[in-house]
Amino acid sequence: MQRGYFDMNDLCVIPARGGSKRIPRKNIREFCGKPVIAYSIIAALESGLFDEVMVSTDDTEIAAVAQSYGASVPFMRSEKASDDYSTTADVMFEVLDSYEKKGIRIQRLCCLYPTAPFVTADELQRAMKLFDQGASSVIPVCSYDFPPLRGFRIDEEGSLVYAFPEYATCRSQDLPELMHDCGRFYIAWVNKYIESGSFLTDNTMPLRISAEAVQDIDTLEDWAVAEQKYEALSRRGSL
Repeated sequence: MQRGYFDMNDLCVIPARGGSKRIPRKNIREFCGKPVIAYSIIAALESGLFDEVMVSTDDTEIAAVAQSYGASVPFMRSEKASDDYSTTADVMFEVLDSYEKKGIRIQRLCCLYPTAPFVTADELQRAMKLFDQGASSVIPVCSYDFPPLRGFRIDEEGSLVYAFPEYATCRSQDLPELMHDCGRFYIAWVNKYIESGSFLTDNTMPLRISAEAVQDIDTLEDWAVAEQKYEALSRRGSL
């Protein structure tokens, strides 16, 4: 007898392992009054886009915090997908495989990072609308605040040289615009994600994000800057 499947349209996965070398307990550290992971969970739930918002974690404390804010934790992440060398893809494929074994096929997958306090439900909704325009995946991006093609590097002799000498004499306005990943979420049709093994697929569309609402949080210094930016944006009603 052929196995029956239930198709789930949209799943949001928040990957939040317990280990963090630079910022201990990073994923549940308090950020402006709430555990930082709470902002991602709340935005995903408020967007109304997802059939399920789940957290993939190997840590029981993170699991409890996630559930207290309304996310599900249907299983604990394996050791193989939780070490320092595991990738986002390792986590996503483990999640997809787990749901497949339960007879659930996911149509569209969102990976939403747990340290993304600037993400909003509106951003997620705007990203999802790009699929109506034919996107196979969507990645939030932001312009560099300085043209990277005008950057320097240090050569073998210790001298400063242009990294891209072919652009050294170009006017800034004539340089091609380069964007960087905002590090908050990715969304893709699952078949396209599996096909490419990445959220960068054959027709990835950008969701442009303002630089003032983008901040990496990799160090304690980053964390302090992010809180200042968050509080300033909140006072202005921009979040």
